[in-house]
Amino acid sequence: MKRLLLLAVVSLSACAGVEVQPQQCTAAYDLGFRDAIMGLAPQDNIYGPACARNSAPFDLALYRDGWLEGHFQYENRTPHTE
Repeated sequence: MKRLLLLAVVSLSACAGVEVQPQQCTAAYDLGFRDAIMGLAPQDNIYGPACARNSAPFDLALYRDGWLEGHFQYENRTPHTE
């Protein structure tokens, strides 16, 4: 029971805040591509404020371009059943 409680606390604390490095903010295209190729929905609503807290520029258009390219790649690599 103690292990389950510890796991729950650690899991919730990991979700509490997103740590974004300034170099990630300046590589918005790569960040978007990585998110999409991993099958994630766009995370720009998280990265924008996190980068602003670090006073790092975040190019939303580049992020979305990278995400679209990554999503295209993800869809091509994912087997689809009909």
